[in-house]
Amino acid sequence: MVIRDYLDYRESEILGLYSAVGWTAYTRDPESLREGFGRSLLTLAAYEGEELLGLIRVVGDGRTVVLVQDLLVFPQYQRRGVGSALLREVLRRYQRVRQIELVTDDSPQTLAFYKSLGFSPLSELGCVGFLRCLPANSP
Repeated sequence: MVIRDYLDYRESEILGLYSAVGWTAYTRDPESLREGFGRSLLTLAAYEGEELLGLIRVVGDGRTVVLVQDLLVFPQYQRRGVGSALLREVLRRYQRVRQIELVTDDSPQTLAFYKSLGFSPLSELGCVGFLRCLPANSP
């Protein structure tokens, strides 16, 4: 497996990845997803040869705060170290950033995964997070 900067947006492989993990809110608006990629701070992809295994996308200022926007791995490659390798590379590149944040599903598996990489739930830090989302059927 090789991790490299994802510089050339390939819509078919990106939509395939997002569809494979069930993130259809993104695939319903491919133009916004493309624009989001273009405005990201960093996008890294894991490849085996020319086959995309997964990717991580971060936004933020790169100095004081970084938000892991997306971390996706094709289901057939999950639990093989792909997601960990992608996240570790982000942590390495932004090791001097004070806050690296993410929002994810509240499940025992995701909690264990992110805790194993040094993340803590906001509640354990005496913090609370807030999120405002458009309704799923919004344009």
